[in-house]
Amino acid sequence: FGSSVWVSCRVLIFETVFFLLTPPAMPAFLVEISVIFAREILEACVIIGNYRKVVKAQKDKEDPWEDDQVNKFLKIIWLAAAAAATVAAVMITALGIGLNAAGGELDDKVADIIEGVSKLVAAVCIAQLSLKVPTWLGIYPKKNKIMLSEEITRRDLWFNVAWNIWREVAEIGAFLIPFFLNDEGAEAIPLSGIVGLLVGLFCGALIYAVSMILKDKRRLCIFLVVITGWLSMGLFTGGCHEIEEAAGETPYAWKIKGDFWSKKEFPMALFKPFGYTNSPTILWLVCLPVWAIILAALHIIKYQKVKKISGKEAAETDTAKV
Repeated sequence: FGSSVWVSCRVLIFETVFFLLTPPAMPAFLVEISVIFAREILEACVIIGNYRKVVKAQKDKEDPWEDDQVNKFLKIIWLAAAAAATVAAVMITALGIGLNAAGGELDDKVADIIEGVSKLVAAVCIAQLSLKVPTWLGIYPKKNKIMLSEEITRRDLWFNVAWNIWREVAEIGAFLIPFFLNDEGAEAIPLSGIVGLLVGLFCGALIYAVSMILKDKRRLCIFLVVITGWLSMGLFTGGCHEIEEAAGETPYAWKIKGDFWSKKEFPMALFKPFGYTNSPTILWLVCLPVWAIILAALHIIKYQKVKKISGKEAAETDTAKV
């Protein structure tokens, strides 16, 4: 009996020491999942941050908004973002559960087309934001016909914010579906998602901080126009590429090797929403500059129209005085 007790004690001591010296198993972590979260969260932060900055700037216009009106519009941004994110999360969760139960997976071509179309719609929405920023910041002359037709409305704010945030969350879910259907991948989602979320929020906060530092309205206008235009270019090019993948890719122009340059790895993955890729196809190289030229041309045309109408209105005013 004594020997058996001694053996039991030795086993207990050994197990205790082994437990103390062996660190607990870390939760599963996958860089791919973190990249997905970081990339989409950064994009969402840029969109929300730009709309917040534009709404806040309404207090500094010639015909300033009251604080109550500004706060109501800021509230609309958060409500639209929360509602869209919730709807997208519910839809993706239901889809993931259904696919898991059926033991199937989402057809790649269908997913590419859906994602491509959603990005093209988002590219147009963000391009409109880029074009309206000078008006909303009061850079263009007040009492202008073009300016009066571009006042910020609740309906536009609801749609643009909701659509883009729904798309971001839905894309996260769509990219995570393959991981949901894999036990190892599903276990890695919590920790990997948190890391990606923090990285995306940090980078988004830096961009928003820069916009807060810029007190001069013209510099702020240039910054927001460039950021939104750049994002629109990336979305348009990415949307065309998604549809291209479903229909058949054009030849690759080049491929840059190495994990650092990969569009699926940190840090360069954070630039993918803005049009970066380490392996562009011919279509990609055509779409990026074409959309940039179209957007720049629209800005120039709008500026010339505003300038012309302002000059005509000024001349009419001078004539009336005489």
